[in-house]
Amino acid sequence: MNNNIHTEKIALFAGTFNPYTIGHHRIVQRALPLFNKIVIAIGCNPEKLSGTTVEERIEKIATIYKEEPRIEVTSYTGLTVDYAHSIGAQYLLRGVRSVKDFEYERELADINHKIGDIETVFLISEPEYASISSSMVRELQKYGKEISNYIP
Repeated sequence: MNNNIHTEKIALFAGTFNPYTIGHHRIVQRALPLFNKIVIAIGCNPEKLSGTTVEERIEKIATIYKEEPRIEVTSYTGLTVDYAHSIGAQYLLRGVRSVKDFEYERELADINHKIGDIETVFLISEPEYASISSSMVRELQKYGKEISNYIP
């Protein structure tokens, strides 16, 4: 009678999330009706230098979703597809802001499907959030500009 294990739809939403923006938040909110569980995972990539620690980012993101039991926030190293398999995720969740994003994400989805037999679900950014990126928010913050409208 434990058939729920096989029908549970788990999505992995992976990224560096430095910082986690309102655009990321909206993708997760819109994806919640599609999945039983979403794991937001911060990829530890030594090539991407960051101002905040992975632990700080996990704590900030987890605070946003403290009332939502279907969301887990964690971190990982290695290939995203390998981590997805290790947690039982059948889907990779990705947000797409532009045609440029789409081309990059499509290539990743293709290779992830080839090497890991995993599906990628794309959600197109809502127009009002399409120009918001973590790097843009970091740049504004670096120069002392207000960023509260860009983070949840």
